[in-house]
Amino acid sequence: MGLPIKVFTLYGEWKKHLSPEMRAVSSKVERLGIPVLKRAAKDLVYWRKRNPEMVSWLFRTIPVRKWRSFEVGGENIWSFFCGFTLARRFQEEGIEHVHAPWANGPATAAWVASKLAGIPFSFSGGSSDIYPPDGALAEKIRDSLFVRTNNMASVGYLKGFTNGNTNKVHFIHNGIPLERYAEAPVPMIPPYRLLALGRFDRIKAFDVLILACRILKDSGLSFHLTLAGDGPRKLVFKHLTWKLGLNGLISFPGFIPYNRVSELFYSADLFVMSSAVHSTGERDGIPNVIMEALVHRVPVVATDVCGIPEVIKNNFTGLLVPQRNPAALADAIIEIVGNRDSALEMADRGRSLVLRQFETQRNHTKILDLYQTLIRQPV
Repeated sequence: MGLPIKVFTLYGEWKKHLSPEMRAVSSKVERLGIPVLKRAAKDLVYWRKRNPEMVSWLFRTIPVRKWRSFEVGGENIWSFFCGFTLARRFQEEGIEHVHAPWANGPATAAWVASKLAGIPFSFSGGSSDIYPPDGALAEKIRDSLFVRTNNMASVGYLKGFTNGNTNKVHFIHNGIPLERYAEAPVPMIPPYRLLALGRFDRIKAFDVLILACRILKDSGLSFHLTLAGDGPRKLVFKHLTWKLGLNGLISFPGFIPYNRVSELFYSADLFVMSSAVHSTGERDGIPNVIMEALVHRVPVVATDVCGIPEVIKNNFTGLLVPQRNPAALADAIIEIVGNRDSALEMADRGRSLVLRQFETQRNHTKILDLYQTLIRQPV
């Protein structure tokens, strides 16, 4: 759309599981990662000489605080030091505004760089990067130019951190490349082909889906679940599958590159999203994979977490069930596969909703308008 953009990342290059599209843009990203340690001390000294008061304030204010977990604390401390290097790079590049796509570590780095270089910053947040808050969320919002979230459910939550300055929070759905997807055949004949896809972490709650599969087996339903993805709970899910006697009914194909995701949808009768809110408050926003399923015209059963009901409207665009309820999840799956015509009607309505609300040109234009209105306005 003509906006000049420079992309930086706090980490090094990841070469595994990249789609051709990802490889094409990989060379256009400037990475920090471990090599930044070679220049970190020089950048710190550079800013210490030019703005000792600010450097002192940053060290007193940001690193030493109660972060929500050891992992989040480590990420934010790394991001804090990256901010010193990024501040110099932003000055060298003539950057006019810094936007972080996540509210946790990336926003911390943008915050530090903004304080040092005097460049305004903004950030996006809407899922596990804001639930629960990372220990500095209110201060980042206070010092930012604006905050953008991609789901309505997070608008009120973020406004609660603004100290009354609620105009800082802006809601714009993600733009998803929807035009590339063809409709799946969805034959919906036994054995019914169930699909779940996502990172194997605690907020996807795939253990609940596996428990629902045990109920489906006991009910006599003929099915097979493809549980695609990878992550820290992979062994937990595989062990539970074995423990419940479901090895022949659940397969784990592992991580699926983005350019091969459509293959899964073309071989599915039903997509299941079992997301749940963790005891810490961590949760999904609106998982993109739900929209991708609907654009393929694959019926969806999902849980009523955060922004998911903005897409899955019960008995209209899919079936919505309470979180962490294996029996309700199993009942919804049985209901969907028992009536193909009704399931496809809901999927068609869901497809129309997604094509309307998540269309790339529409939503990216809204983001561009937001930038042009708030960033380029006269000071």
